Amino acid sequence: MHTPTARRSCPPFRPRPRASRGVWRLVRVGLAMLLLGGCGESAPGLPGTLEWDRITLVAEVSEPVQRWRVAEGDRVTAGQPLLTLDPRRLDARLARAEGELDGARAALAEARQGPRRETIAAARADLARARAAQTLAEADYRRSQRLFQRRALATAELDQALALRDQRRAEADALAARLEELLRGERPERIAAAVAAVDAARAHVDDLRVDRDRLVVTAPRDGRVDDLPFRPGDQPPAGAPLVSLLVGEAPYARFYVPADRRATLAVGDPVTVHVTGIARPFAARVERLAREPAFTPYYALAGDDASRLVYLARARLTDTAAERLVAGLPVRVELDGER
Repeated sequence: MHTPTARRSCPPFRPRPRASRGVWRLVRVGLAMLLLGGCGESAPGLPGTLEWDRITLVAEVSEPVQRWRVAEGDRVTAGQPLLTLDPRRLDARLARAEGELDGARAALAEARQGPRRETIAAARADLARARAAQTLAEADYRRSQRLFQRRALATAELDQALALRDQRRAEADALAARLEELLRGERPERIAAAVAAVDAARAHVDDLRVDRDRLVVTAPRDGRVDDLPFRPGDQPPAGAPLVSLLVGEAPYARFYVPADRRATLAVGDPVTVHVTGIARPFAARVERLAREPAFTPYYALAGDDASRLVYLARARLTDTAAERLVAGLPVRVELDGER
């Protein structure tokens, strides 16, 4: 006889309680610390990056890049051309300004030299002709007076002769004053104004020549070309970086000093810099140490350091082999007494 199997009862399904956000946050922080630190002990020293002194040359005018004179990574010397911007627009403005300068100089020379001899001779001839006409008009007026006294001339004709005489006198006086002006030359105020016009035109030309020379971007110091962001044919806006140079004899380590070591560290102290990927250490000296604290950088947010402030510092590498290092490499800086 078949015996029925006893049916096993299962407990009712109950969903697991969801972990709180704080628990998951702790899990993520723990995983990040495990990935960053690994299973072994962390390397001694303070984390940082390797940097070079940098010079950025910007575009003073918006002109297309005509051609490069160097390539990224090339070593350059002070005064060496790096790239050239299109000079055609500025050349046209410079030619116009030089023409205006020539005109201002000619006007000044004319003002200083005074009128030509031919102009003075013509003014004298005009004055002589006016004097002769004046003499004739005065003689006619005297004759008209005598006829009027004899009642042989009307009053209107006498007035007409008087008006003609006065007109001839005025014309002669004006021509005499004009001749006197020509003989004395230009007034000092007009010469001073002509001199000022020449100075202004010359300053404009000099300003444009400086702009023209700066279309050829040159290296202000010895260094290495780090970046050429605009290619030939591109037109960078005014103020945009054209060339980035790395200068100086050696790079420096940029790192942060904890507050408990800030009081014992001073500018000029020796430190040791370990560059990632290079076995040998590099000697360095602290050349800058911030007085104001900064917030803890993201790569030091671990353990007790997460709530502490640190001080930005720079240590210049003194080994001659450091000149071949590139910027951006991770480093660890050992302070005195940490080895």
